[in-house]
Amino acid sequence: MSRNIFITNLSGHDQEFEVHGWNNNQNIIVGPGQTFTINAPDGSSGAIIALHDGHEGEQAEITKNGWGGNDFIDLSNIVGAGGNMTVQQVNNPATRKGDPLFMQHLNEAWHRADAATRQALEQCVHRDNNDNVIRISAIKDYPALEAFVRTFADGKTYIGVGAWNGSPGNANDNNQSSAAQGNTNIQVTYNDGDATPPTSFHSSPIPPIEPIKSDISSAQPSGPGIILRNHRPSPQTYAFYNNYWNGNGTAGANFDKPNPIITVQGKDSRFISLPTSFEGRVQRGVLLPSTWAEFQIRADNDGAAHGDISLQQGCDGAATIAATDGSGQINGFEHDIVSGAPEAAVRYKSDGTRALDTTVGNWNGGPNKAAIEWENEHVGQRRAYIVGGSGTDDVRSGNMCLAVDFY
Repeated sequence: MSRNIFITNLSGHDQEFEVHGWNNNQNIIVGPGQTFTINAPDGSSGAIIALHDGHEGEQAEITKNGWGGNDFIDLSNIVGAGGNMTVQQVNNPATRKGDPLFMQHLNEAWHRADAATRQALEQCVHRDNNDNVIRISAIKDYPALEAFVRTFADGKTYIGVGAWNGSPGNANDNNQSSAAQGNTNIQVTYNDGDATPPTSFHSSPIPPIEPIKSDISSAQPSGPGIILRNHRPSPQTYAFYNNYWNGNGTAGANFDKPNPIITVQGKDSRFISLPTSFEGRVQRGVLLPSTWAEFQIRADNDGAAHGDISLQQGCDGAATIAATDGSGQINGFEHDIVSGAPEAAVRYKSDGTRALDTTVGNWNGGPNKAAIEWENEHVGQRRAYIVGGSGTDDVRSGNMCLAVDFY
């Protein structure tokens, strides 16, 4: 079995990382606000190391499914620092390691230091023209630097070499290697500022979405409407539901009057013309639970189509929604989250089809907590509505036509 390691760059610039143990030991560059996904098999170990002008800095050290079936993670500054990094199990802040404001605390300590301390650190604390710290050398090579860093980061990150080669090491460093809670996905977060991951972060690309589908025939926009793409080999039926009413952030969902109902052949696509007043959804078939692609054809404020993916009434497969105006906007997810889900998260449709249960409740029962947890871990609120009415990226298409892919 394997899990994912998500490396998220919250800074405003590209950030390069060395990858040891995964990704064929090839470096990665993560763009601003982006997430890179690495597959990490059980029992594997490695490190994600931030690079600063070619120098190694802060690093997340990870062992997947180690002793006792637990992940082992720590954040180390032994080989240097030039940014802020944290590591934790996804959506489990109790397992977080690292100081999310390490560089800010380092800079404050530097400006407080007396002349003797500054002189002793002259060769290993690198500053800009305003005497602000931009990077430190490998702590393991400078005993005075280790002592200095412990004044503000002791117990928050690995500073010394720890227990090694007969040395007992520092107790606070050794504690950084404590086990996490079971075996799950790992979130590594980098920033020049606060590297605390957003709540229910996981949520950036899992895995990256590619808007070009080379194995699907490509219907073209022919006015206001939806391009439906069926990625399954067999014909699929899709039902459109126009809301009964729409308000400011609210709507009266239509559950009983689909119109139109469309069949798309396997590995094929169709353009579906819709009135500009249409505001509702399309789903696979007419049964719940199902994945919803929610959209309006023409918004009053900008005259454009807008849409998103929602899992609040269940999930019977992956889906994406994308602009067709050339802007490249796309959201949703392409990977299967249904077949491997725990049974506690599953509700079978009346025709026997396996699906994930509702996250908000309906006439079949209340919110399914297991489904919520599974979808937060494997999709995240930014990619699709799981709970609540915010936090999911909107897709806008200025030509009043969106493309919806069902997988």
